[in-house]
Amino acid sequence: MANANPPVLVAQGIGHLGRNFLREVGSMFWFIVNTFEETFERIQHGRVPFRAASFFRHTQRAGVDSVPLVGLVSFFLGLTMALLTGYQLQRFGTQRLIPGLVAIGFTRELGPLITGIMLAARIGAAFTAELGTMQVSEEVEAIEAMGIGPLRFLVAPRMLALFLLMPCLSTVSNIAAIGASSLICKAYFSIAFPYFLDLVKDSLLIRDIITGILKSFLFGLLIAAIACYRGLTVKGGAAGVGTSTTSSVVTAITTVIGFDTLYNVVYTTFYPT
Repeated sequence: MANANPPVLVAQGIGHLGRNFLREVGSMFWFIVNTFEETFERIQHGRVPFRAASFFRHTQRAGVDSVPLVGLVSFFLGLTMALLTGYQLQRFGTQRLIPGLVAIGFTRELGPLITGIMLAARIGAAFTAELGTMQVSEEVEAIEAMGIGPLRFLVAPRMLALFLLMPCLSTVSNIAAIGASSLICKAYFSIAFPYFLDLVKDSLLIRDIITGILKSFLFGLLIAAIACYRGLTVKGGAAGVGTSTTSSVVTAITTVIGFDTLYNVVYTTFYPT
């Protein structure tokens, strides 16, 4: 019986982890559902669910202010990807595949993924810290006491801003990476810019672009929902705000990568070519 205790403890630990994980997933799901219900109920009564100024302020922070970071990181990644893959392809005389490789790689995969990771770290942390501070200082309770729904007033504009701006930022990432790869192709592999554009157009398909856009919408919704949920469930004062902010960033990045993998598995299963 003594030898059976360690396996039992391991099984109990796994069970507790699984139960906590499912509880978190369920809470997150109902958080998103309740936010939509509260917002659309307000619209059905002919009223604006949140202030337009609040929405545009969040779009400014999440979208316009993130363009330099997203563009710069994607530019350097595009340079590196074109340079490293180019030297390998040059050995076989197929360096003309570089434009298509970078374009498809960023449009379908790296553009939305890199943008999602950067926004999870930059905007997701900010959303969690803001809402967490409001929760700790009892501002959220004051909003509820005035008869204002905190989900549609605080969460909905943030979710909508990130949901709509993610595809735009992914497009910026794609353009920056493709532009950077064109410089490498011109400098190291003697591929002129007009020929580079022709190669990109020949290799890039409409469904590649649609796939990246769909991923971007999904990632934006997930990042905003996780950040706001962590912020409104803060416990433990100022220390709790820091803990929830760290948890928000880690959870959002992990979720984005996980859903990206799941999306690719489903996509390649139904559309293998």
